[in-house]
Amino acid sequence: MASSLLVLARHGQSQWNLENRFTGWVDIELTDRGREEAHEAARNLKGILFDAGFTSTLKRAKETIEIMLQDLHLTAKCPVISDIALNERHYGELQGMNKEEAAKQFGEAQVKIWRRSYEVPPPGGESLKDTSMRTLPYFKQNILPKLEQGKNILIVAHGNSLRSIIMEIERLSPEQILKVELETGAPILYDFEAGRILRRESTRRPV
Repeated sequence: MASSLLVLARHGQSQWNLENRFTGWVDIELTDRGREEAHEAARNLKGILFDAGFTSTLKRAKETIEIMLQDLHLTAKCPVISDIALNERHYGELQGMNKEEAAKQFGEAQVKIWRRSYEVPPPGGESLKDTSMRTLPYFKQNILPKLEQGKNILIVAHGNSLRSIIMEIERLSPEQILKVELETGAPILYDFEAGRILRRESTRRPV
């Protein structure tokens, strides 16, 4: 198998991340901090040449990858494909709610089940299992073949769509993946030639 690199990055901070709201498929923009996190992610990836980029249809992810590729001087060289399969988990009736308000309304224990259970979805929404059922087929059909061809791939998406991919790549159990926390704007690198995982947490700088 040819040598290749897969980089996964959660989008930069959005306005609803800042406000501690369930965002899901609501199309919320980045904050100024989120844009700086995108610039910082690019600094941490300096020197890597990407052959293709993938992102969701949501503007917080699309803007993040645009900033990163601009900073890496790859805008014209790295085509980007947006697909709904990489969208964040749909939070149904919780979308737009402050997480503390949701805990008061539905009970902290119930909200914790919705957030941390692998199979139990919130009302009208998706579980992590549901999310993986759209994310993983897309990854295996459209992204994995490029990695097997030796191409370097950048995916900028969301906490839960990326967790689905990480669960597959690292062969994690449902219990293990629910403990994985992804920082906004902090790339994770996977070396597909050696079969080993390289993690890089971006160094936080004052914003």
